[in-house]
Amino acid sequence: MHIIPIASPYIGDEEKLAVLAVLESGHLAAGAVTERLERAFAELCGVRHAVATSSGTAALHLALLGHGIGAGDEVITASFSFVATGNAALFTGARPVFVDIDPDTYTIDPAAIDAAITPRTRAIMPVHLYGQTADMTAITAIARRHNLAVIEDAAQAVGAACDGRPAGGFGTGCFSLYATKNVASAEGGMITTDDDALAERLRMLRHHGQRERYLSEALGYNYRMTDVHAAIGVAQMARLEDMNRRRAANAAHFDTRLRGVVTPFVRPGSRHVYHQYTVRVPSTLAMGRDGLARSLAERGISTGVYYPAPIHQQPLYRDLGYRDSLPETERAAAECLSLPVHPALTRDDLDRIVAA
Repeated sequence: MHIIPIASPYIGDEEKLAVLAVLESGHLAAGAVTERLERAFAELCGVRHAVATSSGTAALHLALLGHGIGAGDEVITASFSFVATGNAALFTGARPVFVDIDPDTYTIDPAAIDAAITPRTRAIMPVHLYGQTADMTAITAIARRHNLAVIEDAAQAVGAACDGRPAGGFGTGCFSLYATKNVASAEGGMITTDDDALAERLRMLRHHGQRERYLSEALGYNYRMTDVHAAIGVAQMARLEDMNRRRAANAAHFDTRLRGVVTPFVRPGSRHVYHQYTVRVPSTLAMGRDGLARSLAERGISTGVYYPAPIHQQPLYRDLGYRDSLPETERAAAECLSLPVHPALTRDDLDRIVAA
């Protein structure tokens, strides 16, 4: 039986030839190919600068540091995310403050942000989940009123948009280029910004705090991307629009055919790029979310639960004293199931998933 995977990174001849060209060049570390990828990201997001990093987590960490966030500061964010979102704030000595999500989009609730702001709040870190942005129009308005930094966790949202403006173009955007993302470089990250001074500081911090070789001006990190990874990313960027269109077409196929589950809600004015196609399995369904996942697995269809335990319920955060009650977050964690939606799916694959 043909197994339909939940993700299938597309690596073609373009990626292979691009990597081979870097290997044959003899220049493997960050260089001209990395700069080319940065320019492509800046153009995509409509900003002046993009700074490549070794991972999406490194991007979040550097973005917070670049904004001067540290001990005693608070960063408002969503708990319905991968743990790196909260950990990045902890890395700096700041405290992540988790608020609830909108039950339709699974992204952070702007009203909950407003209610959580204190004199210690320095930044809002919305998470663009499953390929759809948070309500950035509302969030940036809140940030302006309170003079707060906006750091977008856009790990899953390359090519997404809100009200005509691209993800990564509202504040300081942080992307992941992990192997399963819409743009993959095997491992890597990207920070986007329109702020010249911030971009300069980010480049310094990712390279041991150096502007000049062997002269460290600040405590920095080894967060550089290699040209080998960047070469894969450059090739992927060239086909991003085509791959995102295929994802959207696959999602539309499901939207009109699936029954018995709640299909994804797309906020008006939002461009969803379907990093994941995530349905909600009602608690009234006898087999439940996990039973449905097992049933699909028996039929050769892989699924994913992103994320079964919100950040505030992770053992690390329990040990740190987090006892938040976030009802919508916790309900989503118990009911959400992601189905394959990647561009490699065939029509037969899509029909098999619907039938199962």
